[in-house]
Amino acid sequence: MLKGLYKSLRRDERGITGLETAIILIAFVVVASVFAYTVLSAGIFSSQKGQEAVYSGLSEARATMEIKGSMFAYGASGNVTEVSFTLTNAMKGQAIDLTPSDGNSSAVTIISYTDKNQHESNLPYDVTFIGKNNGDNLLEQDEQAVIMVHLTGLTTSPGTYDIFTIEVKPVTGASLILNRTLPARIDPVMDLH
Repeated sequence: MLKGLYKSLRRDERGITGLETAIILIAFVVVASVFAYTVLSAGIFSSQKGQEAVYSGLSEARATMEIKGSMFAYGASGNVTEVSFTLTNAMKGQAIDLTPSDGNSSAVTIISYTDKNQHESNLPYDVTFIGKNNGDNLLEQDEQAVIMVHLTGLTTSPGTYDIFTIEVKPVTGASLILNRTLPARIDPVMDLH
């Protein structure tokens, strides 16, 4: 009789099969939850990076300047000694520091000059605000600043038919690049459009 009971216990494996199935089911649930957590974490991380990129691009665009009107060149003895142009804030956004530079100090906004003969990376310039302004050196919403760039310190002064580039580089925001060609005759005041 004991032998028959032992044989019947050996053949009836229903409890063991149910336990194995429960263990396998629990393992699948644990693996699936770990995978779901990983996917959700990666999605949240990528959306945060996307948000950072959007806000960085918006900040960069809001700190952009644009030229308002023409560029003027001032000549003496057949050479250009200064150029001037008016800047405004492009998107009525972030203030841009236009503290004047003497060409030697560490100004926040840098103005460089390039032509076929030379490249000067830090030219001296003066700033005069016209119209509405609050008396500081920050180019803010609805303000206009006339920038007078002094070219007297260049190795070769620009002359007739010379093509040159003035680049205004603020700390944040895009650089403003101004390409101009001088006319056939250097006058005391020239509109370079």
